Amino acid sequence: MSKQAKARRYTDAEAVAKVRTLRISPRKLNLVAQSIRGLKVQRALNELEFSSRRIAIDVRKALYSAISNAENNHNLDIDSLVVAEAYVGKNLVMKRFHARARGRASRIEKPFSEITIVVREVGEAA
Repeated sequence: MSKQAKARRYTDAEAVAKVRTLRISPRKLNLVAQSIRGLKVQRALNELEFSSRRIAIDVRKALYSAISNAENNHNLDIDSLVVAEAYVGKNLVMKRFHARARGRASRIEKPFSEITIVVREVGEAA
């Protein structure tokens, strides 16, 4: 016998997109995620379009993916979508070394991070 399917974590008026391996530290990525939290999706896309940060391009792709998921998988109206959540997590860390004087070495860490974007449909009354 198979296991029971888990209940969906998000409501019916929400859609999610997650990008798992972004080559940037979570601290830097969180600055971009903060800039779009709580905004309407069109405003958030404009914010990312004109952002000077390199990672804003990848975050914009993730937001487009969340919008597409909302439209195609959950039949939500894209004009009434809001970025409900945008949170960042740590991922793997590549460890490299840098040769130093007298035969020593020092460690260089190249962190990866992940971002989850949740868009929610907001009604006219709200």
